[in-house]
Amino acid sequence: MFKEFKNFIMTGNVIDLAVAVILAGAVGLVVNGFVSDVMMPIIGHFAGGVNFADMKHILSPAVLAADGAVTTPENAIMYGKWINTIINLIIVGFVLFMIVKAYNKTKTPPEAPAPAGPSDNDLLAEIRDLLKK
Repeated sequence: MFKEFKNFIMTGNVIDLAVAVILAGAVGLVVNGFVSDVMMPIIGHFAGGVNFADMKHILSPAVLAADGAVTTPENAIMYGKWINTIINLIIVGFVLFMIVKAYNKTKTPPEAPAPAGPSDNDLLAEIRDLLKK
């Protein structure tokens, strides 16, 4: 059983999958950083200086004690973060679309089958006829 498991783990597909998962995690961090640190400030600027991450609907405000300490934190729907996630999805989808489109252009079209010529029997019959002459 251990030998079968070892053979399974050492196949190329499992190793390729592991590498892909690790790279996907790293790319995810890069994409999130790009969207939150580069794209969202630009989008917020053109939306009138809005920071989407701060947008929320407060259901119940925070309750403060006499000394200013928060006894009950505020309860709010953070829809701005959801907007950021949607924008992130659109940007990632567009980038993936562009990558796949570029990759498909680099692929060579399948070669057309060679034109069908005379069969071996046809060639042999032609040689036989030529030899008879």
